[in-house]
Formats: sequence, C-alpha cells, structure tokens
Amino acid sequence: MSMSTAEDRATAAEELLSEEEYRDRLRDLPPSAKLVAKVLETDSPLSQGQLAEESLLPDRTVRYALNRLEDVGLIGSRYSFRDARKQVYYLNH
Repeated sequence: MSMSTAEDRATAAEELLSEEEYRDRLRDLPPSAKLVAKVLETDSPLSQGQLAEESLLPDRTVRYALNRLEDVGLIGSRYSFRDARKQVYYLNH
C-alpha cells in the first residue's frame, strides 16, 4: 500500500496558501516570526539552527517564531534527508 494517496496529495495542495492569505496570516505575527518567514522565502528548507544563523536571532527566539508560524499554518516541517535527527522547515505558500 502506498504511503501517499490521492487524498493526501489533495490535502497537501490545499495547505498551500494564496499570496493574499499568506500575507494576512503573517500580518499579526511578531517581528521575529516575520523575519524567519522572510529567511524561509529566500532559502528553504532550513533547520532551526540554520534559521538562527541566517536571521541572527537566538535559538530560543527562532523556536518561538517557528511555533507561531506553525500555529497559523504558514510553515510545514519534515525530517532532514541529510540528518534524520533534525527537522527542516519550509513555507506553505
């Protein structure tokens, strides 16, 4: 049995946001979340450590920003292909 069904692919496609919806959800987030989203716009997927390095934010602030972005459905995550112990993050738009 395949791990990816047509229903799973349809759900994944629905998770992608229009530019307007993306901006609306981002508008009320703290500046750290906006900065992390901007970094992910230019380079993704990235790990939490890579995001901290690129954004010059402390790890704790990056974790908070990622949580806020996840709460409003702006980012997704998966395990890294290079290191399965790490998660990498990407935008849903």
